[in-house]
Amino acid sequence: MRVLFFGYSQIGYRAVELLVERGDEVLAVVTPRDDPHENRWYKTPAEAATAHGLPIVYSEDLGDQGAALAADLSPDLILSVFYRSLLPDAVLAAAKIAALNLHPSLLPAYRGRAPINWVLVHGEQETGITLHHMARRADAGDIVAQRAVPIEPRATALSLYLAIEQAGIELLAEALPRVADGTAPRLAQDEAKASKVGRRRPEDGLIDWSWPAARVDALVRAVAPPWPGAFGAIDGRRVEIHAGEPSHRSLLQEKRPTAPRRERSTGTEARSASPPPTAGSESTRARVCPKPDRRRFKIAGTGPSFIRRSLGSR
Repeated sequence: MRVLFFGYSQIGYRAVELLVERGDEVLAVVTPRDDPHENRWYKTPAEAATAHGLPIVYSEDLGDQGAALAADLSPDLILSVFYRSLLPDAVLAAAKIAALNLHPSLLPAYRGRAPINWVLVHGEQETGITLHHMARRADAGDIVAQRAVPIEPRATALSLYLAIEQAGIELLAEALPRVADGTAPRLAQDEAKASKVGRRRPEDGLIDWSWPAARVDALVRAVAPPWPGAFGAIDGRRVEIHAGEPSHRSLLQEKRPTAPRRERSTGTEARSASPPPTAGSESTRARVCPKPDRRRFKIAGTGPSFIRRSLGSR
């Protein structure tokens, strides 16, 4: 197939490698430039394109010329893998066979941004990855293929990302031949089961020490490095919490966090527990005051621990 690729992240790198391995003609790789201030631990589609001599178009330079580029290249397939923007209808219309996106959740659940982090925050036990047709609404198009990924009890955002990455590449390898020959299924999503999550902000990593230990643990693992990390107040100082585990006593007293209830009509989430407060608000200042209970949390220096780095007045 003649493929116009849009994407980023390491799974984007591996998707380009897969297309080359399959013998597809990659017409161009559209990708954002690397952010010099970002803690980049992964390879990118631009690296794969450079290695194979494929044309690179940087998103920042493309502007509103995406439709013209797509029309000029006349691809069979437009493939989006962790691309950071919603592609307009005029771009999607240029695909002769299909315009598909790879999304890291089991759609229709967890449409939107950062589902890998949110499923950990919410205590889900399973997630997955979905190949679907792109539509005007983000992540709402018909499903081509899905693969479930179990969430291990001590999974972090990184370990889950890597598991989803592998599942996604395997899913593409299985589905693309059927897309090419026109035999791939096309199943409408069940809107009654849809949910949507938004972009996570650094302030969403705020720990309220009055939470159950399991909830604190879920948040720590959901944003552990190389993500920005959870943080809280200990002895009057702001500290980052990079890793840790609930104490044995807390595990006997508490259950694993349950997944949130989700609004069916609007797609917005309705959590059964109150969400982390916005940084700087009255509720934030009140809720960070409780100290971590060392009977529930193993804190640095007392055995299995939260690893913490003082940020001082930052």
